[in-house]
Amino acid sequence: MKIRILLVDDEKEFVETLAERLRTRDFDVTTAFSGDEALEKLKEYNFDVTILDVKMPGMDGIEALMEIKKLKPLTEVLMLTGHGTIETAIEGMKIGAYDFLLKPCEMDVLLDKINKAYERKSEHEERIRKALVDKLSTSPMSVLEK
Repeated sequence: MKIRILLVDDEKEFVETLAERLRTRDFDVTTAFSGDEALEKLKEYNFDVTILDVKMPGMDGIEALMEIKKLKPLTEVLMLTGHGTIETAIEGMKIGAYDFLLKPCEMDVLLDKINKAYERKSEHEERIRKALVDKLSTSPMSVLEK
């Protein structure tokens, strides 16, 4: 199964180029050009990893990260910026970003981060599945609750 990526940045040429480079490496890539557009797409589709620019007009990357984590807490987010500061990186990591990368980023580094973020998401999902199975096996009537 392909890793599903949401690529969010207000620089259209950058987004289109990076999206194509990721697609040639067999990723399923969807693009958005603002935080608001990204949130709309997240409501419609489950992504494994979001690559999110920090500096965008309107809703910036930190605000978008907070909303993404409320909407889809298991989606891993890689923050990407050409204007990075240590403070922004720390803030993003506290909110739940998987990692913080500076533009331009080497493709091998980005691919490694995407794959590791996907592994972490998959591990979380597997733990949740196991917990649900354990609950059902110890208390089958719990299915009828609610």
